[in-house]
Amino acid sequence: MKRLLLAIGVAFMFASCAQQPQASSTTTTTTETTTTQQETAAAPQSPVTATQQAFFSQLSKLCGKSFRGKAVFPADGKDPFAGKELTMHVRECSDQVIRIPFHVGEDKSRTWVFTKMEEGLQLKHDHRHEDGTPDEVTMYGGIALDTDDATTMRFPADAFTAQLIPAASTNEWNVVLSADGRTFSYILKRDNQLRFQADFDLTQPIN
Repeated sequence: MKRLLLAIGVAFMFASCAQQPQASSTTTTTTETTTTQQETAAAPQSPVTATQQAFFSQLSKLCGKSFRGKAVFPADGKDPFAGKELTMHVRECSDQVIRIPFHVGEDKSRTWVFTKMEEGLQLKHDHRHEDGTPDEVTMYGGIALDTDDATTMRFPADAFTAQLIPAASTNEWNVVLSADGRTFSYILKRDNQLRFQADFDLTQPIN
């Protein structure tokens, strides 16, 4: 009788020990899964595509330098910028924003602003008076289209631009960094037609 009771006790003890690790393993797996899900949910989303980031990184390499350019279209000399010295100054660069003052002769009212937004890479045109106050027509532009070409960013006019300048609702600004690294081009299209293009020589920085 004693041997029978002893055998039952030993069997019960082994059964209890065998069940305990199984419960612990299930709890640990559940906890790890929950933690992984929370970390995934908390992980920040990239504000721009890989192509836009590559373009932004290339543009950042020009920071601190200035370059001369010229209007190459229209070629008839009737554009207000024709014959004037064009200069771009790549300044105020950070991980999120690049500001490029664009001077036309003595007119220093314009700045191109590239910003990483939740929707993607944004281009805005910041126009200001000599005293620094914003012009009535300012901060127009748009978000870059998602493409596979890291040398060219296309920025169609956004809703704000269409409301501010109705005639510019079909505008598309193209900013091109040539594959050979020699030229920066600023291009304006409207209704799919080329309206303006300025090319800047990156091989001969002013400073």
